[in-house]
Amino acid sequence: MPYDLIVIGSGPGGYSAAIRAAQYGLKTAIIEKDPKLGGTCLHVGCIPTKALLQTAEVWDHFLHPEAQGIHCQNPALDMPLVMSRKDSIVSKHAKGVDGLMKKNKIEVFKGFGRLKGGGQVEVIGQNGSQTLEAESVILATGSEARMLPGLTPDETILTNVEILRLQYVPKSLLIIGAGAVGVEFGSIFKRFGSEVTIFEMLPRLVPVEDEDVSRELERSFKKQGIRSETGAKVLEVNRTSEGISLKVQLSNGNVQEFSGEKLLVAVGRKPNTENIGLENTKVQLDRGFVKVNANQETAEPGVYAIGDIVAGTPQLAHVATAEGMVAVADIAGKPYKPINRNRIPGATYTEPGIGSVGLTERQAKEAGYNVKVGKFPFLANSKASIIGNHDGFVKVVADAKYGEILGVHIIGPHGYELIAEAVAAMEAEATVETMMATIHAHPTLYEAVGEAFNGVYGLTINA
Repeated sequence: MPYDLIVIGSGPGGYSAAIRAAQYGLKTAIIEKDPKLGGTCLHVGCIPTKALLQTAEVWDHFLHPEAQGIHCQNPALDMPLVMSRKDSIVSKHAKGVDGLMKKNKIEVFKGFGRLKGGGQVEVIGQNGSQTLEAESVILATGSEARMLPGLTPDETILTNVEILRLQYVPKSLLIIGAGAVGVEFGSIFKRFGSEVTIFEMLPRLVPVEDEDVSRELERSFKKQGIRSETGAKVLEVNRTSEGISLKVQLSNGNVQEFSGEKLLVAVGRKPNTENIGLENTKVQLDRGFVKVNANQETAEPGVYAIGDIVAGTPQLAHVATAEGMVAVADIAGKPYKPINRNRIPGATYTEPGIGSVGLTERQAKEAGYNVKVGKFPFLANSKASIIGNHDGFVKVVADAKYGEILGVHIIGPHGYELIAEAVAAMEAEATVETMMATIHAHPTLYEAVGEAFNGVYGLTINA
């Protein structure tokens, strides 16, 4: 019997869409090419990386216990045990996704899903192929790491996949790319004990963030001993007996060689849109990404796309999930709000952490706003003193005329958590005045957010 919906891909966007469809009473199936459900985010992305970042934070406390009035002699980092902990977290949540499929009566097909047109989807598995039919299809096939031309991942040249398998801490780690993946792994392995050097072709680290945030991260990384070379072009990559050698043209025009034991290539991700049968449909692509309308539907009626393969939205797990909710609501005839690009939170789990939403100061000015900025340093926050983490600030970008909140940018302790208040405020169309009147508990880190809103009008109390 035909399905109401077939979802191709079981990452956060795919499995969440399938669950919501089942909740709406749609007969739903999900297709996954990998042995386990959960996609890149769960198995080789968000979850295992953040598990390592948590261990790195704890390890840092063991290395500097005197800051808490504690003496700790001869602490040891057991890397195989660290990786085992990470794997157990992934395994637990993979089983959780399996359980959710059973709970919601979603049929799971293991194999490679390929569109045949006319509502038909071929599933190519180990035991041959079969064809399913559905009224609607959601493409949630995700993305994979881009690799530099001529290079192949192995035990020395790594992507986000291979680096998560390391059973020891390399003496030195070279990283090409200073987006979220590059700076997060740099933050992890520096604290684990590696000598870390990051190369970024663009003028600054985390180039999608506000310029003040980029400068603060570079300053903090320098203090931690992480070398950052921005405006740097990698000219050659060569294997050596010790590992890897890079020839790099630096921002001043000089060419310099760098050697390391391992190389992480973190230059972005490419959408998985090849060989999925798009030629059998009217689906349109933009540089490999699928073009969709406001309800996530493609040019092929009944075929939707969400997540990393979608043109025009950031490749983030929570974006995929939100887009899945929109697509399923449209399919089921339920009300929904289309994705608002300026309401999507960004989160980078470095130390210090980064959280952001909305326009940067430069973007707001370029859009023609009369901008007012409020800024508050964590140095003046009591809770930051208590936890011994003072780096960073909260920055609010606002419209001077109406007090509209245009963007909020945080770098500092748990910045990726603190951004939640700003996202909710902007979604509710709260003004700066509303947030100034919002009572913030004391002592908390999120008091700094309230102070930054007061700072728009020069009314901070503690700085």
